[in-house]
Amino acid sequence: MKNVLVITGGGSGMGLEAAKLTPKEKIVIISGRTESKLQSALKELKDLGLEAYAYACDTSNRESVKALAEYASSLGEIKNVINAAGVSPAMNVTPEQILRINSLGTVYVNEEFSKLMKPGSVIVDVSSNSAYQMPGFMIPKKVYPLAITDENKFLAKMVKKTNIVKDPYIKNGMTYAFSKNFVCWYAQKSAFELGLKGIRVVSLSPGLIATPMGNLEKGSGGFLIPYSAEERMGKPEELGYALATLADERNGYLAGVDVLCDGGSTYGQKVFKKYKKAEIKAAQKAAKEKK
Repeated sequence: MKNVLVITGGGSGMGLEAAKLTPKEKIVIISGRTESKLQSALKELKDLGLEAYAYACDTSNRESVKALAEYASSLGEIKNVINAAGVSPAMNVTPEQILRINSLGTVYVNEEFSKLMKPGSVIVDVSSNSAYQMPGFMIPKKVYPLAITDENKFLAKMVKKTNIVKDPYIKNGMTYAFSKNFVCWYAQKSAFELGLKGIRVVSLSPGLIATPMGNLEKGSGGFLIPYSAEERMGKPEELGYALATLADERNGYLAGVDVLCDGGSTYGQKVFKKYKKAEIKAAQKAAKEKK
């Protein structure tokens, strides 16, 4: 029986890049909501000589996630799961949809797949450096456990928290930050629960990545770029490699933490902010003088 790697959100971006790094002896399944995107990605993977399959899945729907998990199990032993499915504030979505896909979707993936996984397997949940942007006193962590016990109450309380903001885009951005902070919290919770069963869980928080989704966010999230160590956006293949490394079962002692893979921008913004501001002003002044 072959080992199976499942990647939600594997039809493009860093999910697809991670899929390309799948060892040839494994089966890779990519899932997403857009069939045409999946088929295009599937061709790329097969051209690389991988045994690959595509399966349409809506991670905001538990039954859809359960069906994906059962399909994966029918092909072999589920060894690695990368949950990269998600939506961003710039997409045409409501706060509730953001929470259903990013937050509840993570719950569904971890719960449904772990039922079919054996000791020595791995789940990687994808968060975002946005999880680190909100002040601690604003983060509604007391509400988070409701996602497991009462989904409707969880959604109602989380949406109410963001209703203090009137601007639709800013409201979505706030909801997104909360949804990704939840992913970090839930991945850590899962790590200590599933770790007792031999299933390793870890999360990864990317920064601004040069994907179609990342480019949509460049207008609002681009302010972080000058605070990164190399002052640039990340590349999909870089994040794909980071995901593949975390998901590798040989990386067996990395669990219960969030790996912040954002080029140093979160740290730079908080610690080197004054230095960076001075540097940016100096660069702007030099540019003006050249004109």
